[in-house]
Formats: sequence, C-alpha cells, structure tokens
Amino acid sequence: MKTIDVIAAMRLVVGGLNWFLFGALNFDLVEFIFGSIPFIQKLIYIIVGLAAFYQIFQWKAIQNRWKA
Repeated sequence: MKTIDVIAAMRLVVGGLNWFLFGALNFDLVEFIFGSIPFIQKLIYIIVGLAAFYQIFQWKAIQNRWKA
C-alpha cells in the first residue's frame, strides 16, 4: 500500500506543478507532453483527480501506515 501512497502523491505533485505553470505562465504541461489529444488530456486529469480523492479519503490510513 505504501507504493500506492507514493504514486498518488507523485501524481498530485505533477498536477500541482501543472496548475502552477498554467496559472503563472499560461503553459499547460499535459498538453506539452502529450500533445493536443483531448482524450489523453482528459485521462491524465482524471488520473490526477483520482489520486487526490485517494489522498483525501485515505488520509488517516496513510498516516498510520507511514508511522510504523
């Protein structure tokens, strides 16, 4: 489960950096990497959103796993 925790956290970091770049520089990292393919862009955003939901709903369990 710790592996899933790390993967979810990394996706949130990448998503956060993308939002920073878009807000500050109007640069979409997802579009830059994957091109202007709406299906792929939407899939990436869904994956980042699922990682956020995982972190939200598993917050206490994640804390307990990493204490040991």
